[in-house]
Amino acid sequence: MSNDRIDTVTLGTGGPLVGVQGLGCMGMSASYGPTDETEARATLEHALERGVTLFDTADIYGFGRNEEFIAPFVRAHRDHLTLATKFAIERREDDPSFQAIRNDRGYIRASVEGSLRRLGVDHIDLYYMHRRNVDVPMEESVGAMAELVAEGKVRHLGLSEVSPGELRTAHAVHPIAAVQSEWSLFSRDVEAGVVDAAKELGVAFVPYSPLGRGFLTGSFVSADKELDTKDWRRTQPRFTGDNAAANAALLEPVRKIAEARGISLAQVALAWVQQRAEVHGLSVIPIPGTRKRTRIEENLAATRIVLDAAELAQLEPIAGKVAGNRYTDMTFTAVGRE
Repeated sequence: MSNDRIDTVTLGTGGPLVGVQGLGCMGMSASYGPTDETEARATLEHALERGVTLFDTADIYGFGRNEEFIAPFVRAHRDHLTLATKFAIERREDDPSFQAIRNDRGYIRASVEGSLRRLGVDHIDLYYMHRRNVDVPMEESVGAMAELVAEGKVRHLGLSEVSPGELRTAHAVHPIAAVQSEWSLFSRDVEAGVVDAAKELGVAFVPYSPLGRGFLTGSFVSADKELDTKDWRRTQPRFTGDNAAANAALLEPVRKIAEARGISLAQVALAWVQQRAEVHGLSVIPIPGTRKRTRIEENLAATRIVLDAAELAQLEPIAGKVAGNRYTDMTFTAVGRE
C-alpha cells in the first residue's frame, strides 16, 4: 500500500475508520452507458491503494450486476475495505415501468441473502435502506435490519433519503452509522434538518452525487444531446432542455475559482462538500463515482483543498437558483415526504 493515502474518519459512532472520500460504484456497470471493464477494475484497485476504503453499491444497480461486478475486488481485499450495499427499490427488467419500494421484513431478509450471494461474502459492513416506504413502520424495518446485525450478516446500518424524524425514530431502534442523501453545490435540501439530526445522533453523512452526476464538472451541458442513449441522466429534469442551459450558467463562479487556483471544477465542487464536515461538525464521506484512475487522483486531491471565506461566499447562492428537480418523481425522496 502507498503512503500517499487520504485521511480517515469514523463512520458514525462506533463505526469503522474509512477514508474521508469513498467511491460510488454504480456507474461502473449501470446507468451511465458503456463501460471499459478493464479500466473500471483497475480504478477500484487504485482507489484502495490511495486510501479509499468505503465502496458503495446497491442491489438495484443493474439488477444486481453491479454487486457481481465488484465482487472479485471485494473478496480479494475483504479485510481492507468497508462494503456498503442497499435494499428497498424493486424493479423488473421485463417491465421498465414497474417500481415499488419494499421495506417489509420478508423482503429485507430476501434482499440481504441475494446481495451476500452476488458479492460472495459472509457479511455486509454497511447495509442501507435505499428508500422509505411510509406504509411500513420504521420500527418494523429497522427491527428487521437489526436482526441481521445480531445474526452477523450485517455489521452496521444505514438509511438513505430520510427525514430528520425518520432518522431519529430509526436510531432509537438500533444505532444508525450513516445516512446517505444527495448533497452538493446543486442539492442542499438536507441542510434543512437531517444534517443537524445526524450530528445530534453521531451519525456520519455520506453524500451521493457530490458532483451533480457529473454536471458540476462541466463535462456535459445537455444530457439528451450529449450523452449515450442508454445514459440514465437523459431522463433527469436538471440535465435536459431549458433547465440544463440555465443550470450550466450557474457554474460560472465554480469555473472562476477553478481557474484562479489552477484546479478543476470537480475539485472545487468536491472540496466544498468535504468542507461541510467542518461547517456542520459531523463526519462527511462523499462518494463520487468514476470509472477512471485519473479521476480518482483528481477527486482525492480535493480532500486537501480548503476554500476560503470569499470563495465559499461565491458558491453559496448556487443551490437556490437550480432549475428542475433532482428526479422526475420526487415521491420517494425525503423532500417529497416533507
